Amino acid sequence: MDKKLIFEKNKEGYCSSYIEKEFSSPIKEVISEKFLRQEKIGIPNVSEMEVVRHYTNLSRLNFSVDTNFYPLGSCTMKYNPKINEDLAADSYFTQTHPYQPVKFVQGNLELIYNLEQLLCVLTGMKRFSFAPSAGAHGELTAMMMIKAYHRRHKDKKRVKVIVPDSSHGTNPASAAACRYEVIVIKSNSEGLLDIDQINKAAGSDVAAIMLTNPNTLGLFEKDILKVREIAEKYGILMYYDGANFNALLGVTTPEIMGFDAVHLNLHKTFSTPHGSGGPGCGPVGVSERLVEFLPLPLVDKKENSFYLNYKLKHSIGKVKQFYGNFSVLVKAYAYLLRLGKEGLKRAAQTAVLNANYIREELKDNYEVSSPQRCMHEVVFSARRQKEKGASALDIAKRMIDYGLHPPTIYFPLIVKEALMIEPTETESKETLDYFIEVMKKIDKEVDSSLDIVKNAPHNTPVGRLDEVKAARNPDLRWKKENGA
Repeated sequence: MDKKLIFEKNKEGYCSSYIEKEFSSPIKEVISEKFLRQEKIGIPNVSEMEVVRHYTNLSRLNFSVDTNFYPLGSCTMKYNPKINEDLAADSYFTQTHPYQPVKFVQGNLELIYNLEQLLCVLTGMKRFSFAPSAGAHGELTAMMMIKAYHRRHKDKKRVKVIVPDSSHGTNPASAAACRYEVIVIKSNSEGLLDIDQINKAAGSDVAAIMLTNPNTLGLFEKDILKVREIAEKYGILMYYDGANFNALLGVTTPEIMGFDAVHLNLHKTFSTPHGSGGPGCGPVGVSERLVEFLPLPLVDKKENSFYLNYKLKHSIGKVKQFYGNFSVLVKAYAYLLRLGKEGLKRAAQTAVLNANYIREELKDNYEVSSPQRCMHEVVFSARRQKEKGASALDIAKRMIDYGLHPPTIYFPLIVKEALMIEPTETESKETLDYFIEVMKKIDKEVDSSLDIVKNAPHNTPVGRLDEVKAARNPDLRWKKENGA
């Protein structure tokens, strides 16, 4: 990228019409000299038009679901209705503050209370806490509650947690953060839980089993009720990673599958735009036996008013200063009300249909990770292409030239050269057909024009980056050529 073309816009004599070149009186008469900078701060001389064009052109370098298809597997990068953004930005919400007396924020508390009721219906859980600010935070909160539960019952010998090898990396991390020994169970040949291995690993020293269903291969764990039986036999609690709950909305619940705790990603499944580190919200729901261990506070109702309940007998305490990211709750509530029960179910069914459509159309070009039908996402392997010289990374980079965001690659770790694709329910058949056409075209390019794939992308401001160097030595601040 030509830095001068993009960044060096300074021209002597240029100035926005909204900025006076000089103050009407000396600056030292307005602000005490001790508060003034002694050196020039280097504000560029730029006209308003140049400023507008500069930032508009920079924004066009960003990729977003508002502009192109974003099939990022395991992350549910769906289109989110703009009306939800408008509602969250309403001054009745944005002008409130968590330190206000509860009598002045009754509307906020009512929204939280009502949202909790809806999520309880969707999951079968008894209560929810909205304090955790992300999925991993929700996992950690749930594992802290599970540990507190076992300690309350003087069951200190439970020092292990079972996770499958296909789990999200945050699962073993959350368990380890609570000082549990992590027992990894290998998937069977179908990419599903190996019941025999779980039976061998289960025992009175296991505190919890952490699962997501559908799993990270996009497959429904058909033996989940057998896992529930094993857990019940040994007094093990079951934790549900709700990252993939988009596939099950209105169809089934974690309660039916036997789970005691669940986190949901409101910033994925329930409409808040997702990416770039936030904003997020990872509420945790629990069964009856874990309610008293939830973080403080909960929102409860007495007669016709709402209040913050700090009287939970065995609470693990606060996990965040304030009660969750409220704007995210507003968007989730609006999303749920707008779709309703049937709309949510239709969203899940369409997400599953879209993923299986892609699977069927591309199964002859890219190796599928499992012989069975997928749920909301499909995982391919680029092993055949790799043998010809093009890796999953090369394919992902080439997709950029066609206006597509690359899918998740090299995850799950149990699939070599993985391409993990989640189309979500909000994409049209026309978009999916274009995606399929591009993927087939890239497959042909691997045979006919390998160098084009290996050196992609070709039409972006920068090409291949040294990703290791970028991660270890990030350059986060642009500087002029002279180092100023």
